[in-house]
Amino acid sequence: MWPFSKKEAPPPEAKADLNDPSMSPWSSIASSILPTPSGVLVTASTAMACAPVNAAVSLITGAVGTLPCKLYRTTREGKEPAPDATAAFLAHKDANDWQSAGKVRELVTTDALLHGDGFAFVNKVSDRPVEILYLPRHKVTVEYLDSGEPRYRVSDQHYRPDSIIHIQAPSLDGKTGLGLLRSGRDAIGLAILLERTSARLFRNNSRPGGLLSIKGNLKPAAAKHILEMWNATNGGDNVGSVAIVDNDARYTSAAFNSVDSQQLEQRNFAIAEIARLTRVPVTMLQELSGGTYANSEQQALQFLQLCLLPWLRAWTDAYRRTLLTKEERADYSFEFTVDDLLRADTATRAEAYAKFRSMGVMTSNEVRRLENLPTLEGGDTLDNPYTSTGQQTTHE
Repeated sequence: MWPFSKKEAPPPEAKADLNDPSMSPWSSIASSILPTPSGVLVTASTAMACAPVNAAVSLITGAVGTLPCKLYRTTREGKEPAPDATAAFLAHKDANDWQSAGKVRELVTTDALLHGDGFAFVNKVSDRPVEILYLPRHKVTVEYLDSGEPRYRVSDQHYRPDSIIHIQAPSLDGKTGLGLLRSGRDAIGLAILLERTSARLFRNNSRPGGLLSIKGNLKPAAAKHILEMWNATNGGDNVGSVAIVDNDARYTSAAFNSVDSQQLEQRNFAIAEIARLTRVPVTMLQELSGGTYANSEQQALQFLQLCLLPWLRAWTDAYRRTLLTKEERADYSFEFTVDDLLRADTATRAEAYAKFRSMGVMTSNEVRRLENLPTLEGGDTLDNPYTSTGQQTTHE
């Protein structure tokens, strides 16, 4: 039982249109379990059992959950961390007594990715946030006022947007997010079908290297004897060998047909479709046929810029709306630290650090902190190590 804040009902003169199909909590669920043209029933369970979908979703939600989110205070000199605020603790460390902030972000983002919408409840005491609780999406109903402002109904209580974290996938109307199970169910269905087809093709590991055609009518006992001999000779470790039978038989070499021989190409295409839907670079789904060292590094940067940043921005906006008061929003802001995603190899990092040092941008201790090394005495000066007489400005 959660300690919900007081009940907040929408004004009677601005009721939501509950007859709108998009308002129904079952609308997105119903649309996501319809059979696809491939004949595969796509649900959250079957989609996550598909390897490329699982990899893409896990990459996004894992990054959102593991990247640190910090609270900053605006100052005259720029900004500085504000780690002592309650809002900073809820966003960066523990969301509640049994879940970390990252775990709640991971759960909510998974719902948003697959179903279109993910929710969490910000419990407040005296208008101050004290914990963030993950809300299973089937427990939340979104109702919109005439002004377009949402109201969230949970356990027959209504809550304003400053009490509910709502992370939404891209939407056509701004109300119902288009999750993977809706926008990509045809592509996911094709990927699942190709996986099942491949599994059936090699299930018995006894595809023969040739076929035997036997003249005359075989009695059941003779047919059984030939079948047993065939399986013993061509199954298991003997796959591809030729069985010898004691009847007049003709051997014909068997080859894969055009559909069988294109299994690999078809599955690679299915992986690329999942990559397009999620904006995860295809090389990060371990489809490396077109990957090189150079473009793989660039696609890692593309993952951050084109795929991950929209989700991170959605979270910082939600934290700002729910964890900060209107007065605090002018002086405080949330930001994700993405340095770990941008870390290159040792040689590249060393070259970048050297340039920053020579430009007077970073001190030696700032470089050491980035490399998780202890600071050194005298390492807080912006001197140029590549000149005999460098500037000695102390960097505070």
